Amino acid sequence: MRNSILWIIAAILVVVGIVQLFQGQIIFGVVLIIVGCLVGPGGYSVLAKRSHS
Repeated sequence: MRNSILWIIAAILVVVGIVQLFQGQIIFGVVLIIVGCLVGPGGYSVLAKRSHS
């Protein structure tokens, strides 16, 4: 369930980032796309617990 939510959030961020790119807001669009890639369960999830082993 958690992975599905992360995928949905990541997809929304990337789509909004692409829309921002087309509207001329280059920096904001790129930032949203990068954050979308980081939030997704396949990337580095900022919500994942880290182990210090």
